[in-house]
Amino acid sequence: MKTYTVNEPFLDLKCGLAESPIWEQKENVLRFVDIVNKNVYRVNLDKGPSSLQKIQYDQAICVTAVLDSSDDSFLFGGKYGIGIAKKDSNQTRLLHRFWNEEERNDGKEGRMRANDGEVDSEGRFWVNTMCDPEVTSSAPDGVLFRLDKDGQLHRMITGVAGPNGMSWSKDDTKMYFTDTAESRIFEYDYDSKSGVISNKRVFLHIEEEGAGPDGHAQDEDGNLWVAVWGAWKVIKVSPQGEVLAEVRLPTRCVTAVGFAGEDIYITSEADPEPEKHPESARFHGGVFKCQIGVRGRPVSAAVVRD
Repeated sequence: MKTYTVNEPFLDLKCGLAESPIWEQKENVLRFVDIVNKNVYRVNLDKGPSSLQKIQYDQAICVTAVLDSSDDSFLFGGKYGIGIAKKDSNQTRLLHRFWNEEERNDGKEGRMRANDGEVDSEGRFWVNTMCDPEVTSSAPDGVLFRLDKDGQLHRMITGVAGPNGMSWSKDDTKMYFTDTAESRIFEYDYDSKSGVISNKRVFLHIEEEGAGPDGHAQDEDGNLWVAVWGAWKVIKVSPQGEVLAEVRLPTRCVTAVGFAGEDIYITSEADPEPEKHPESARFHGGVFKCQIGVRGRPVSAAVVRD
């Protein structure tokens, strides 16, 4: 099995929870978020770390996506729902709340937040929610939502404790969906025209104690590059579920993966036990870079009725 080793961060930021690395290909910019500190970062990959820009928003922006209709804004899943944010200011506009009036009256809006999301080949934005660990303990209250191009918001999966990364197979017939709390990535049959999923089964089970799959991204061959939280690594997994390679990292709590050209950018979280794992805490919350010699699948843009 091929092994890559990364010894230091590309960006040593000490984020609380860095997530959602996404490549703005036109500008060759990497965008990512720090959920805990409500920051969105952008760095020009031609200019390097010195070009890093940070904008702090008035709510947590947890996952972002490219918009097909705008180069100066992005779509996001945040604390309260799905919205649009400007790239060059902290201006945001909420399009859809996650929770209905009854759920909001019951306090669900305060207890929950978005966690991860992805845009499918038809331009629909899939975004999942979880119990906000800054507010409450984990519980199977998470929901996977699908925002259609006509503005309708659907609940596709409910009762999930650790909803996380997702993607679709290269032939667009399967959807991969992570439940970190179950230490598994599940595979579903997928109808790309209707957006319907069915026939849930286990695709990958991480059996290491204290570890679980987090975010992932796919390369152009359809392999999944999976961040394994708690295990100091990213693993490359074939469409058949075979682990083909791993990227070893100098911090334990690895959260997400994004492609930019033939490089992957890997985000991480502040180690919750820094005294127990001081070697992990040295670079925790950083963003790491690894050249792997294969390109990622193109990022789909969301089609949103404004």
